[in-house]
Amino acid sequence: MKIKNKFAIGCLVQWYEIELIEEYLQSVKNALVGVENKENVIVDLYFNMTTSLEDIDEDQYDMRQIHTRFNDIEEDLINLGINLNVQRLGGISLHEKEMIYTIADYRREFNSKYCDEVDVLMWGESDSLIPRQTFEILDNLHSGVKDTTPKYVSFFATCKMWDKSWEVLEHPEFTVKPFIDMSTVDTKNWWSLRYNMNIDEMNSFNDKVDDLDIKVLNEYKFNGCGLVISSDVIKSGVNIPKSSFFIHEDTAFQFQLQRFFQGQIPQYLIKNILLVHNRKHTKKRSYVKGEMKSDDVSGGRLRHDWYKKASDMSHHNVYNMFNQSKVYTWGDVFND
Repeated sequence: MKIKNKFAIGCLVQWYEIELIEEYLQSVKNALVGVENKENVIVDLYFNMTTSLEDIDEDQYDMRQIHTRFNDIEEDLINLGINLNVQRLGGISLHEKEMIYTIADYRREFNSKYCDEVDVLMWGESDSLIPRQTFEILDNLHSGVKDTTPKYVSFFATCKMWDKSWEVLEHPEFTVKPFIDMSTVDTKNWWSLRYNMNIDEMNSFNDKVDDLDIKVLNEYKFNGCGLVISSDVIKSGVNIPKSSFFIHEDTAFQFQLQRFFQGQIPQYLIKNILLVHNRKHTKKRSYVKGEMKSDDVSGGRLRHDWYKKASDMSHHNVYNMFNQSKVYTWGDVFND
């Protein structure tokens, strides 16, 4: 199969995600199997080894070992002929305490960098698994709509999320299952918020599909995990604002999109193809000093004094983006 358009899929890899990232990359590799012109898909990885926010527990693992693990992962991708671009921040002996680099920083730069090089951008995420049909579907979608709606966003169906307002994005086989509150520790049922789905399980849903069910949403609804953006959207001026310095960057991008285009560009939802978001994956924060293996993702972060302040200030910035309101920064987080 040859794809006609050019794509970039980008993922920030934090050092503490080293035990998780190979699952995501295996799904990317699977999506490139059968693509003859792999040069048309740029796989961008930004490996962040700084310890500006979290320290590594060197009694468990050290940065040299993590660096070696990532080098092996990179070499494997190169050997497979994947069009790979890798950047690194920090190093095995360099702990740049003054440097903070977050998912918001990465995605902002990724959008700006690749919108002039490719036709379609996709936000990867370390705790996601992308469908093996990803690039075939997105290539056909872009070829089919680029003459009439060159500016658009797209999203694959997803697992259950925080509440019923996200139901529109759910894969149909999730929607018919009961909602299980995130406070309930349910790791057994495959539709649970805390369940970690693997690639074979994802394929079991997607391999049933003969005909795609593509819907156009009247209002934008997405998160950052697997968001697909036509490059013309970014070229037109929409991006993650600088005020999004930590999290909620996907919401900030959505608000920018709404403000800029006033609902005049479509969101194409591929309703019957599942993209997995294992948002509570047990390997998501490995070897972080002061966190326990029994912690979930949120519980581990809450052990750090800075986290709630940064989260609250990021939330304030996003939801007051168009108001006369103070814009908080990392300086405000660490200065009382």
